[in-house]
Amino acid sequence: MLSVENLRSAYGRIEVLHGVTLHVDAGEIVTLIGANGAGKTTLMHAISGVQPITAGSVRFETQPIEQWSAHARVGAGISQVPEGRQVFDSLSVKDNLRLGAWSRRGGDLGQSLARVCRLFPMLDAIWEAPAGTLSGGQQQMLAIGRALMASPRLLLLDEPSMGLAPNLVDHVLAVIRSLKDEGLTILLVEQNAGAALAIADRAYVLETGRVALDGNATDIQNDRRVREAYLGI
Repeated sequence: MLSVENLRSAYGRIEVLHGVTLHVDAGEIVTLIGANGAGKTTLMHAISGVQPITAGSVRFETQPIEQWSAHARVGAGISQVPEGRQVFDSLSVKDNLRLGAWSRRGGDLGQSLARVCRLFPMLDAIWEAPAGTLSGGQQQMLAIGRALMASPRLLLLDEPSMGLAPNLVDHVLAVIRSLKDEGLTILLVEQNAGAALAIADRAYVLETGRVALDGNATDIQNDRRVREAYLGI
């Protein structure tokens, strides 16, 4: 579904991604792990079209999309849940969700809203509340729900558990697993490497803008270097 080849990206003269290559097959959860500053968020932004690339290619379902705008990629079926949630503070929960569906042509909006409420029942009770008044956990649920409103085929999740209480982390990870069971393809960046590897099919380890290791998630989880560097074992 997604193929990234020799991708390079920079902020001004400082190159952050140095020829990253990876792929995500339909129906998979693939996770990216690595230290802060390894380039994980930059890579997610480059895939979604928020961050320009300086070399390499990005293909979505065999189509080259590296020249496409971010909103064109959303329309094609790629949605990103950004690090830090980035909800529209002054708008209600309902209106944040409705904005997530702006690129859709046709389809039952009410059915999509009902699906989000089924995944995150807590949102149903605060439907009219301004998003800026929500807790961090509620905002994270809203951010995921907003991305799902676009009916994506590929969901990019950047640090969905950041700042959440343990019980909410478990709920968010359970939702991610259920989305995969429904057939959604997911590329996941997650600071909790152990939890991410436990639900992923495959994994890539990024170090200073390069892929240092990749493979089956179980094999990556059992790799001595990963256990020492990222799992604290």
